[in-house]
Amino acid sequence: MIENSDFETFLYISKSKYQIFVYDKNNLKNLYNEEIGYSDEIELNTLSKFLDDNIYKIEKKIKNFIRNIILIVEDDKILEIGISLKKKNYEKNENQKQLENSLVEVKDIFKENYQDLLIMHMVIVEKENNFLLDNANNSDDYLFLEVNFISIPNKFTFYFDKLLENHQINIKRYMSGDYIKSFFDIESKESMELFVMANKLNDGLNKNEIELISKSKENRGFFEKFFQLFS
Repeated sequence: MIENSDFETFLYISKSKYQIFVYDKNNLKNLYNEEIGYSDEIELNTLSKFLDDNIYKIEKKIKNFIRNIILIVEDDKILEIGISLKKKNYEKNENQKQLENSLVEVKDIFKENYQDLLIMHMVIVEKENNFLLDNANNSDDYLFLEVNFISIPNKFTFYFDKLLENHQINIKRYMSGDYIKSFFDIESKESMELFVMANKLNDGLNKNEIELISKSKENRGFFEKFFQLFS
């Protein structure tokens, strides 16, 4: 039996195919990879049948139940929204504290103004005048922060949530397929599996991405900690 903590399951959904992938995190290899192509819009009945055909096979292979899944979506419904914040620099020697407080504030601004959207990725934009950077801006009177939110409509995710619930699986995180692919260099585009890069990003590859942690299934999207901001 493979323990749940030893593998990660990904489901990729686009307008051209569905793909399910189980990644062995300890041995850095795939345990299962199956896909089906089509040339229509995302169709939930087809997706449900695809899951029916593959979930049992996966659980039999790994001798364990799939409890959670990371859903990768590639669709034009995914939006990227930037929010900028300019603040008086009262505590010039406490940049990390200011950064954490400002990130909470920016996230709250997003949640207040875009209540119909679910955050997939929250990424600090690294610029010369952004106070993420350790430069001369630390002594200025103002600190600047620019954050990109990659998001997906709640009404779009609702159907996926319900569909996976019918298979007793919880969607632990949504990720953008386009965002993941943006980290591929030219040489790796053909050779690297999408899910390998997805796993790296999920583990914190992008030092400017803020980790979003669900406190509960009903309270998805509130983050509780920051990581790798100054690595």
